[in-house]
Amino acid sequence: MIELKDVTKVFNSGRPNEFAALRGITMSIEPLKVTAIEGPSGSGKTSLLSIVGCMSRPTSGRVWLDGREITSLPERFLTGIRRKTFGFVFQQFHLIKGITAIENVMLASYPTGESRPGIRKRALDILGMLGIREKAESKSQWLSGGEAQRVAIARALVNDPEILIADEPTAHLDTRLSEEFMQIFMRLKEDGRTIIISSHDPIVVNSGIVDSVRIIRDGVLA
Repeated sequence: MIELKDVTKVFNSGRPNEFAALRGITMSIEPLKVTAIEGPSGSGKTSLLSIVGCMSRPTSGRVWLDGREITSLPERFLTGIRRKTFGFVFQQFHLIKGITAIENVMLASYPTGESRPGIRKRALDILGMLGIREKAESKSQWLSGGEAQRVAIARALVNDPEILIADEPTAHLDTRLSEEFMQIFMRLKEDGRTIIISSHDPIVVNSGIVDSVRIIRDGVLA
């Protein structure tokens, strides 16, 4: 369970260009469910996900993860929680050019100190599960859009996270690839993952795998 209480996020505080991205967000995210955060560009979806996923801190308010208040934890503890608990799929896939698909997947596990052969085997297994094991040795810049997205999903899964966070994952995909993406996430839900997706794509928010939709506009839950 993830709980947020009166969470605000203010950028450039005290300056003429001060901007409140989130304003008093209170919500709960249930485990083993798919929650969609719906809203237009600039509504605060990405800021909300970054706080939920321990990538940034709220300006005020509190966040609990499985009953533990994590807002005030030192950064080194947040880093450990982020690495072990969350997997991230970004709107831009952020694959590193010049290295192979499997190397991109393995990068996420190097900080854990696990042996390279163990990481490589797990990465290959995940690429196989996603149907692109044969692309493991392909350079990332040679991959199609759908293949690149699957590599990004594999990278998010390589540390076996409990919670997957996807920020506008279908923004640059056509209808067919968007539907394929939701099929992949259906399997991940069935595998026992908690999934949080931000989107304004009807293919995502109207999908049958989504258990609840939270609408955010101008930094406030509607």
